[in-house]
Amino acid sequence: MKGYQITFFTVQDRRHGHKQIGDWLLDLAKSMQLHGATLIGAQTGVGGRHRLHSAHFLELADQPLEVTMIVSEEESVRLFERLNAEPNLELFYAKTPVEFGSIGRAEQ
Repeated sequence: MKGYQITFFTVQDRRHGHKQIGDWLLDLAKSMQLHGATLIGAQTGVGGRHRLHSAHFLELADQPLEVTMIVSEEESVRLFERLNAEPNLELFYAKTPVEFGSIGRAEQ
């Protein structure tokens, strides 16, 4: 299939409503029945305002996070319509065309 890899970049302590933004994005992917989403924690990153973000030994609030989704073209349209309708949501993302599929037995 042809579609997109969409990666959202944020940090651990960012919230949308009462949820951490990474968890909110995973819940959104599930509720929209997207192909899947993965939350990845990084050690260090530089944000859009040129500020260093890092996971410290005792403090993970500033840990950089990526949420990556692989979606079809139709799912991408629905996803961005939904995100653009959310009040007070600010997210940086990268959207890249990809070919995707499964080999062997698909995961259940």
